[in-house]
Amino acid sequence: MSSEIFQSMVLGMIQGLGEFLPISSTAHLILAPYFFGWKDPGLAFDVALHIGTLIAVVAFLWKDWKRIIFSFQFSVFNKKIKSKNSNSPQLTHQEINNNPKLLAYIIIATLPGVLVGYFLETKAETIFRNPLVVALTLSVFGLILYLVDKYSSHRKNLEKVSLKDSIIVGLSQAVAIIPGVSRSGATITAGLLTGLNRTSAARFSFLLSTPIIFGAAVLKIPYLIQEGISVPIVMGIIISAVSGYLAIKYLLKLVAKASYAAFFWYRLALAIIILIFYLAKQGA
Repeated sequence: MSSEIFQSMVLGMIQGLGEFLPISSTAHLILAPYFFGWKDPGLAFDVALHIGTLIAVVAFLWKDWKRIIFSFQFSVFNKKIKSKNSNSPQLTHQEINNNPKLLAYIIIATLPGVLVGYFLETKAETIFRNPLVVALTLSVFGLILYLVDKYSSHRKNLEKVSLKDSIIVGLSQAVAIIPGVSRSGATITAGLLTGLNRTSAARFSFLLSTPIIFGAAVLKIPYLIQEGISVPIVMGIIISAVSGYLAIKYLLKLVAKASYAAFFWYRLALAIIILIFYLAKQGA
């Protein structure tokens, strides 16, 4: 196996896991070359990673999206939708179907991230890519997730999401342009803050990621076409898709039984490692 293929597999796994776990894929994709001395694989490979995670989220949530769209259509044409009351913290597909406005709320929550990404992406990719900034954002926003998760009510599922909730979660998604914040971490934290239970906050985050990832992939497709398809790019797509699918699946299983505390401790440990590595490099 060539070093280039190995690097693409590692980065594909980092992208797949980091895109959906609240640990920041951007931070990890910055840190891997920083730690191992790898060269930037380029924009074409970045597109490949986004295609992989798009495949993952669509494959896992396609039934959810089908019900959300049908629910919205029924609402538009004034057809009745069966209601089902549930006190379970587990989120079901039927509960998604009970909120006919959910599609509109997802669109609203997506807009802040799209606008900030469009106007500030270049600055975020340069100014905020310092390892010390990444260490700071990893630890601070990890602590915020921990505290919000610990003290929030966890009383709502997705059928209770309101316009106000979608705006709050959408604004949090805009902050995630800073490396180390984590898009999934920010949206999950905001979801918990609005009172969503842990599973619902995670699933809402994943639903929001679909249009964002799709947009990021489409905008950069010309770079992939220009460079062409290579073995490392194909491996990046496959590994990011598989690891992303597994990240979604097992995060939902984990938070149905436990808190998000483990991710705070991971982020804090990684921030400390970054500081140690940075200081060692400065002293060398």
